[in-house]
Amino acid sequence: MGTAAAGSAAPAGGGRRGRPRSEAADQAILDAVVGLLESGLPLTELSIEKIARTAGVGKATIYRRWAGKEELLIELLRSAEPPDPVLPGTTVRDDLVSLLESMRQRGLVKRTSALLHNVFSQMQSYPKLWEAYHHTVIEPRRRLGLDAIRRGMERGELRADLDVELVNDLFVGPLLLRSVIRPGAPLSPGLPEEIVDAVLEGLRPHG
Repeated sequence: MGTAAAGSAAPAGGGRRGRPRSEAADQAILDAVVGLLESGLPLTELSIEKIARTAGVGKATIYRRWAGKEELLIELLRSAEPPDPVLPGTTVRDDLVSLLESMRQRGLVKRTSALLHNVFSQMQSYPKLWEAYHHTVIEPRRRLGLDAIRRGMERGELRADLDVELVNDLFVGPLLLRSVIRPGAPLSPGLPEEIVDAVLEGLRPHG
């Protein structure tokens, strides 16, 4: 499996000053992680030393880019997934359809990527990585939905007497169900519109 050019993404730990990053070294490191995981190496046995040896770089080269294995794995996962959506901000329906379409695309990628399936199946038993992924990837995506719902409430498109977190769960829940709990369920084009329109019927202001 190929990975996105690592030079385009800053490491999760923030920029580090010093010599410019080498895109070739970045890619060699990410490719080394992919190769080790695809060979069947468990996440718990993946180490910076093994990655450096496989990539043909020194450990210091990796640590100049990422604070540790968790940050490196998160950047790899993000490079393999579709980018986060830029919400149009026009209506709550437009925002939520864009958000759910992004979730649908990620669900499709995870179904077809042996690497992503492998990593995500192990992440629950690797709490440190799961916590880091949740903090740096899941939470920012979740805030996109919460912000879109708040805008919809402020504009009078949604009832303002409901809990924002609950409303967000009502929209994203069906896609998470099909992506995680029912991985064989269809993720067909048009599903985001169906979900958003069905939920909006019950959430529009009365009167």
